Amino acid sequence: MHCASCVNRVEKKISRVDGVEAVNVNLATHQAQVTGDITDERISEIISSVEKIGFGAKPLTDEKEEDLSKKQEAESKKLIRDFSFAAVATVIVLIGSIPHMMHTWGSWVPGWMSNPFFLLILTTYVQLVPGWRFYKNSYKVLRSKSADMNVLVAMGTTSAWAYSAAMTLFPGFLTNAGFPYQLYYDVTTVITTLILLGRYFEAKAKGQTSTAIKKLMNLQAKTARVIRSGQELELPVKEVRVGDHILVRPGERIPVDGTVIDGSSTVDESMLTGESIPVSKKENDPVIGATINKSGSFTFEASKVGKDTTLAGIIRMVNDAQGSKAPIQRMVDVISAYFVPAVVGLASLSFLIWLVFGPDPSFIFALTTFIAILIIACPCALGLATPTAIMVGTEKGAENGVLIKDASSLEQAHKIDTILLDKTGTITQGRPALTDLVSLKGWTNETLLQMVASIEMASEHPLGEAIVRAAKEQRLSLSKPGSFEAISGHGIEADWEGKRVFIGNARLMEREGISTDELNQSAHKLAEEGKTPMFIASEGTLSGMVAVSDPLKEDAKSAVSMLKGMGIEVVMLTGDNKRTAAAIAKEAGIDRFEAEVLPEDKASYVKKLQAEGKKVAMVGDGINDAPALAQADISIAIGTGTDVAMETANITLMRGDVMSIVTAVRLSKSTMRMIWQNLGWAFGYNIVLIPVAAGLLYPFFGLLLNPMLAGAAMAFSSVSVVLNTLRLKKFKTVVPASS
Repeated sequence: MHCASCVNRVEKKISRVDGVEAVNVNLATHQAQVTGDITDERISEIISSVEKIGFGAKPLTDEKEEDLSKKQEAESKKLIRDFSFAAVATVIVLIGSIPHMMHTWGSWVPGWMSNPFFLLILTTYVQLVPGWRFYKNSYKVLRSKSADMNVLVAMGTTSAWAYSAAMTLFPGFLTNAGFPYQLYYDVTTVITTLILLGRYFEAKAKGQTSTAIKKLMNLQAKTARVIRSGQELELPVKEVRVGDHILVRPGERIPVDGTVIDGSSTVDESMLTGESIPVSKKENDPVIGATINKSGSFTFEASKVGKDTTLAGIIRMVNDAQGSKAPIQRMVDVISAYFVPAVVGLASLSFLIWLVFGPDPSFIFALTTFIAILIIACPCALGLATPTAIMVGTEKGAENGVLIKDASSLEQAHKIDTILLDKTGTITQGRPALTDLVSLKGWTNETLLQMVASIEMASEHPLGEAIVRAAKEQRLSLSKPGSFEAISGHGIEADWEGKRVFIGNARLMEREGISTDELNQSAHKLAEEGKTPMFIASEGTLSGMVAVSDPLKEDAKSAVSMLKGMGIEVVMLTGDNKRTAAAIAKEAGIDRFEAEVLPEDKASYVKKLQAEGKKVAMVGDGINDAPALAQADISIAIGTGTDVAMETANITLMRGDVMSIVTAVRLSKSTMRMIWQNLGWAFGYNIVLIPVAAGLLYPFFGLLLNPMLAGAAMAFSSVSVVLNTLRLKKFKTVVPASS
């Protein structure tokens, strides 16, 4: 495919296949993403439908990705070879054409070089050998009753070539018939050569925009040191199974995802999260495939292999995002569908008008405008303006630990004016510590902590983990509860050693008819300090209270300040009580917060803001955030959270820090700025130069666009768009100020 109208034709054809629900065709990656009821038989139908309109297609796999890369490299080599031969012939034709253009200043040119028959032979070579690609592609396009940039180039250069050839072969007949003696060999060869050069530069530049997938695929370890039946075996990574025990030594890549079962080390996870500081790993800590073990040796148990690994998921997400379309691209595609036929119509109309009303020789003048319009109007730049920016934008995101699900998400993120932040695990570290323990009559601190920690073992909530961790540090013996139920937004109900126990907030105690008067004052004081108090009741009676503090993430304050500086309102949502929420919000610099919010209330709060006309982003890390993430205009999941949150979200932050939110918004703004610059150039170039090519300025200023200049401008328009996009590769994350 070469331009936006190619994309439109392929999309239309595939969309007509039964069972296809949606199709996205990307000019920059030469890929089509097809969704619907896709069977093997249907894939054959899709490929057949694409071949009918002159293109080829095959299912994309990792191996095919490598084939595509080799094919693109071969195409680049062929382009530079064709350009080189065409350039040599063009230089000779240009020199030989001087006496025909400037009769008084061409005496120094050898006669054989300016001979019209010699010029015809060289031009025919350029037209039919290096330039044959335009005829071949035009034939395929016209056969499918459509038109694209190849048709425009072929029509323009053939018009000049055919007129010059006729004038060379039958000069007397044509001049007697009233046609002026004019040779266009220089125009034909220069246009073809410049467009070939533009195609080559475009291919090389496009290759630079898409490097992320290759880089990510190269990160995968090739072998793994697997321990089976007490033996250490070095196996290809493809043969690793879930549950295998794998030994990793210093300096080696971790082959798959898993959990450390023996040993400790530090691991460089920068290639996946963008975080430059190595992360310490010990028993029960997770490790990610493709990251590098820095210091010690350890053994881990494989939990995700093959297509289920984090790296495979990232590759899939980046690939999907690069192949998807932003809403703005769909608008460009619609325009492009009508663009080429409109240009041919405009060129023909211009030819007829100038043939009748143009200056002498009117035929030459009319032919010049006809060729110039066809050449200048090729919509290559339009087709590349958006997908190249999306490709680089998603790559830069992946490099910095920001995974963007699709192009639409990347586009929408820059419109956000309100960001809702979940508190626990998003603003705070999500690894709280037990700070206070208050036991009432009949209980000791030790027995109360033993009971609460035993029950919290069944919970996945970070506050519960802090309590369990504190009990283990005191070497208390813990026993599993008989039954356990998490009461959303309230707390826990459980049976432990024959006792019915409730652990949670004041609303839970009120619901169960348990008075908290004895501890209310202490709870208020703890809440004001930013701690989370939890009441404990056993057998219908208040037994005591624990308080847990979850400190802010180091970059939270800086990130909130930057978001506010970008004109974005930051709101904190939490299920915690108002006092705790107020203390955390104040510390983070957040002016507005909503406390004691139930999961379903979070989604309702998002709806409320949307009803006010706000563009809302929701940031969360837990299962209870999923409804609000799904409701928000843009959902952002902290990658250190649950798989459910990550699957629901448009954007996943692999690092889990708040500053990554700033990176995501800034990246969206930078990418959209690049898209608008590209579209401004592509549209502006056509809007300004097509009227000039049509001779609109000639009656006023005597200006007429030379077809050779039109060829040069067209050739470099798409190259300039891609090179402009490559500036996005310089995008850098903001380093937070130390607090």
